[in-house]
Amino acid sequence: MFSAFSSIDHHSVRSRTPTDTALKRLDGIGHVLSGLDISAIRTQDDVNRTLWTLDAASKCVRAVLAEFRTQPATEQFVRKSRNLIDLIERARDEVVSFQARGAASS
Repeated sequence: MFSAFSSIDHHSVRSRTPTDTALKRLDGIGHVLSGLDISAIRTQDDVNRTLWTLDAASKCVRAVLAEFRTQPATEQFVRKSRNLIDLIERARDEVVSFQARGAASS
């Protein structure tokens, strides 16, 4: 789901403006999330850990948005932050759905 972020070369991205810095931070959040494998969830601990990771990532995206809210927003920054929030919510829904299916079959 977040695999598009796994190929980002963070060392080649130079932060020239506050928006560049914000985009770099969003890319970093997406890169961390690209390591999540929802299909590998087997236990309640896996569910809890994944939900915690998604919630933490969502808070981080919102923190970046808050930190840079006084800067002129570029379309790329707005689109990337919305995309990440949407992906996090979709992944969260999948995990909760997986959890509900697991409880129903137990």
